[in-house]
Amino acid sequence: MEFDIIWEKTIVIIKEKVGDQAFELWFRPIKFIKVKDDQLILEVPNKFFKEWIEDHFPMILSSTFSGQLKKEVSVKYQFSEKKTEAETKKNAGGQEGRKTMLAKRGIFLNQKFTFDSYVIGPSNQFANAASQAVADSPGSSYNPLFIYGDVGLGKTHLMNAIGNRIIENNPGIKLSYARAEQFTNEFIYSMRNNKMDSFKEKFRNLDALLIDDIQFIAGKSATQDELFHTFNSLYDRRRQIVFSSDRPPKDIADITERLRSRFGMGLIAEIQAPEVETKIAILGKKSELEGIHLPEDVALMLASRIKSNIRDLEAAMIRLGAHSSLSGKEITVEMARNILKDMIHDEEKALTVEYIQKTVCDYYGLKLQDIKAKKRTRDIAFPRQIAMHLCKTLTHSSLSDIGRKFGGKDHSTVIHACKLIEEQKKKDSDLNSKIEYFMKRLREI
Repeated sequence: MEFDIIWEKTIVIIKEKVGDQAFELWFRPIKFIKVKDDQLILEVPNKFFKEWIEDHFPMILSSTFSGQLKKEVSVKYQFSEKKTEAETKKNAGGQEGRKTMLAKRGIFLNQKFTFDSYVIGPSNQFANAASQAVADSPGSSYNPLFIYGDVGLGKTHLMNAIGNRIIENNPGIKLSYARAEQFTNEFIYSMRNNKMDSFKEKFRNLDALLIDDIQFIAGKSATQDELFHTFNSLYDRRRQIVFSSDRPPKDIADITERLRSRFGMGLIAEIQAPEVETKIAILGKKSELEGIHLPEDVALMLASRIKSNIRDLEAAMIRLGAHSSLSGKEITVEMARNILKDMIHDEEKALTVEYIQKTVCDYYGLKLQDIKAKKRTRDIAFPRQIAMHLCKTLTHSSLSDIGRKFGGKDHSTVIHACKLIEEQKKKDSDLNSKIEYFMKRLREI
């Protein structure tokens, strides 16, 4: 089968996987060049196309093409902007070499996430200072360090920055950075294949252990037990331990008390949502690194209107940069409004109780009258409680007004519903993720 035919089949499959919008913006402009020495060589418009795809869909091109070819291939990118290609090679060459060297030692850090590229503001100043102190003197103070904050606020950036600084200062150090899911999967694999001795040898003899999104070990008792013993082994030898989570230790449900106490033995640092000024500084730093000319009025609009998180803010900037590159037009406020209409929060649109009710009903497949009725079956009562919680959180309506719009319920019913959802969020990570999904979707109207 000819390679170009395989490529055509590949992009059809990718379109089904990522959806029309992501495909048209990020994958349609990719040009197939050739396959050489088990490498799929593709041309993309510029470096931030490559970086966006690698950050959001890191294996989709290689795995999909390999699946059609029935043979493993890696992906190599070329840039249609020759100047950008030269600059990229100059700036990234050292990083790629270092990345490859560390990968051979089993250390997988994002080389772009450093303290120099981290924008500091009142919302993250304490967490940044604590992280730098740990990175400069691992095992000496703030052990363990526990960083927490909502999704997309920079926890992973700080975790990688710590790892990169430690490696920079101590090139031969034994360090492991992993997400909690990776740690769990490796533990399960080791148990099933009688390789627990190797697992213990690897993790209990580290000089520094960094685990991201530690909340995902909730409910996994065997993983928690192994982590507890790993923690003790490292802590007793004054080796540095760093965790990150989307919530503080006391709010992580379904973990053992002995492990919860270990999380809080050192320093707990919170990252809060950044203010507009910090967002503008982040956009300025990121646009400079990506080579995107982002006018001040556009940066101000993005910082003011995109209220979800930093990840979405940076994604919006990259989308504008891509559109500008492809169309040859300068980025303007009008362009931003048109291209980012699915992301920009319009201050003039007041979020209503009725809209929240409709959104929740659509999600659960209910009719609007169901959620307003007196039925107490769980398939109706639970979505109703979620909707009440969202109304209290996202609107300026009084409790009495919310209750009235739910079929004449009184304010005490709304209070009970909100309290119930808050308590269950602490115990149920799936519910917590669902609430975050609703919050993000509703804030983007």
